Amino acid sequence: MTRDVHRGEPTIEHPNRAKGASQAMRAVVVVVLILSALLIAVITFGGWSALAGMKPICVVWIILDLAFAYFVAKWSRGVLPVIATLAMMMGVFGMIATPAWVNREGFGYAQPALSSSVLASLTAILVALQLLVIIASLYAFRQQWNVEVEHWPAEEGGSLPAGA
Repeated sequence: MTRDVHRGEPTIEHPNRAKGASQAMRAVVVVVLILSALLIAVITFGGWSALAGMKPICVVWIILDLAFAYFVAKWSRGVLPVIATLAMMMGVFGMIATPAWVNREGFGYAQPALSSSVLASLTAILVALQLLVIIASLYAFRQQWNVEVEHWPAEEGGSLPAGA
């Protein structure tokens, strides 16, 4: 007959989340995701008339960046590789779009709300920001925010017996 050694609920501790480096990286990832969403919003709505099929994709991307920022703020480590992958894809889209915005400066193109040269510059900045998102999210992933340590309450007479 076994006696119930654990009378209370365990306390779960995440030791890697308490580190200053982990908290700083979490803040960096959240900030760069919010900046990314804002920059994509400016480019999307500033170039709305010139964007053909990318309008819904850009709006969804803004929502995803903000949702991922929320999840990272809640210490969700699992979204970090997804964030890095999506940032790589947006970086590729940005590298393709930057020369396209520059080419729209020519004669015969209708100008969007923001000039094409401004949109080209913002898109180039977005590419650099996506590189920062990739680096920050992968660095944060290596910090192992998911590690848990259980602390069981001790019995009245002392600590738990060995092997319990």
